[in-house]
Amino acid sequence: MSLMVVPFRRVAASVSSRHFTHSTQYLPFRATKGMTALVLAALLGGCAVGPDYARPALDLPQAYKETGPWKLAAPRQIDDHQPWWEAYGDPVLNALMDQANAANQTIQQAAAQYRQAQATAEVARASLWPTIGAQAGASRAQTNTNGVQRLGNSYSVGLNASWEADLWGRIRRGAEAGEANAQASAASLAAARLSIQATLAQDYLQLRVTDLQKDLYRRTVAAYTRSLQLSTHQYEAGTALRSDVAQAETQLRAAQAQLIDLDDTRNQLEHAIAMLIGKAPAQFSLPALPPAAASDSAIDANAARLQGSLPQIPVGLPSELLERRPDIANAERLAAAANANIGVARAAYFPTLTLSASGGYNSLAFANLFNTPSRVWSLGSALAESLFDGGARSARNDAAVAAYDAAVAQYKQTVLGGLQEVEDKLSTLRVLDQESTVQAQAVQSAQLAERLAMRQYEAGTVTYLSVVTTQAASLTNQRNAVTLLGRQLVASVALIKATGGGWQAGRDAP
Repeated sequence: MSLMVVPFRRVAASVSSRHFTHSTQYLPFRATKGMTALVLAALLGGCAVGPDYARPALDLPQAYKETGPWKLAAPRQIDDHQPWWEAYGDPVLNALMDQANAANQTIQQAAAQYRQAQATAEVARASLWPTIGAQAGASRAQTNTNGVQRLGNSYSVGLNASWEADLWGRIRRGAEAGEANAQASAASLAAARLSIQATLAQDYLQLRVTDLQKDLYRRTVAAYTRSLQLSTHQYEAGTALRSDVAQAETQLRAAQAQLIDLDDTRNQLEHAIAMLIGKAPAQFSLPALPPAAASDSAIDANAARLQGSLPQIPVGLPSELLERRPDIANAERLAAAANANIGVARAAYFPTLTLSASGGYNSLAFANLFNTPSRVWSLGSALAESLFDGGARSARNDAAVAAYDAAVAQYKQTVLGGLQEVEDKLSTLRVLDQESTVQAQAVQSAQLAERLAMRQYEAGTVTYLSVVTTQAASLTNQRNAVTLLGRQLVASVALIKATGGGWQAGRDAP
């Protein structure tokens, strides 16, 4: 608590407001002593009831359980001044992110809610200051005094002010809660923005993987068409069975059906991207990747190009999640707001002191309104305390304490959820890295088997069934390789999101 002594002159006080119509310049000493005592009591507001906030303690591990060769050896934070999606090296993705940041409606809604929280915090802080008003009036009335009727005018003009002395910190705790809620809303805005960005990146990368799959099936359809022509020619020459032609045609039609089905997948991803950047699907179209060259290794080279864009993600330490994940920062700020609300509830046990003052002029003649005899003023104070409320204040205090306990539990649960999410994505990327290495070897073996089977069929040493079997195995393995690439890209985005995407607690909302 702090005590501040201020000299007073030309002041008067009373328990209830009174009005005077004289021009006294100095007020009685007794009145001055009374007001001085009241104001000194008001200035004893250096303390605030309720617990001071401290971040809830957490038992965090020193490192993550999951590790892998894909992770940087020296953990560091993602550069929070550099958009994280640029690590994928795709200018189209960069352009889409700019559009989403500017036009996505979910981000716009979160930004509006943040501005609303800021305004609410300003309202709470404004209660710390006096309220000053002005009024002016004119009236005409007929009065009856002892049977004598009078008709006359009345004019008034003046200023008034009132101020609630924050003796017990109720207003300060309310402002503290408002500020914490505004900071929580800023974190919510960052979380909404990160969620939209991650969803857009994942949808875009999946669309590009779908382009790779379509290219694979186009190449497969071309290869199966050649196989059908070969089997047809051999059947016409009498060196092959009619069943060979039927098998070749069945295989071709199945591949064509799969190629058509991929169009639906791509269209839906394109529609989702349009919505994320704030456009109607009819207003947005994304050109496909250029087809690969007609060589056996072209699709692998195309996949390798995207694989080369898979960034290495520095995940940092578990403790850094407390500052890097906006959802954790949001939960922590909500706990701080709940803690401040306990002080607001406990301050209701103590009396409130309101100081007021007014001054101006009041006259029956407008010409004499601003003359000294028309001067009026008043000084007042009011001390109010609830003596009985049926336990309402105690119930509100219990509710505030329970709300704080719930906020702390939510904060701790959010931290645990964040740790689990990071561990899950680390595990996924580690496993997918190992799986993709083995799958690449399977693709090479399947393609070799396909080429050998076709040569043997052309030489007449094997039936067409061997060709069909090896071609199906080759297509399946190539499709699995592309699917694995897509899963790696999507998981890498999820890991960046899980580690906060470069966002830092305490920064201004984007």
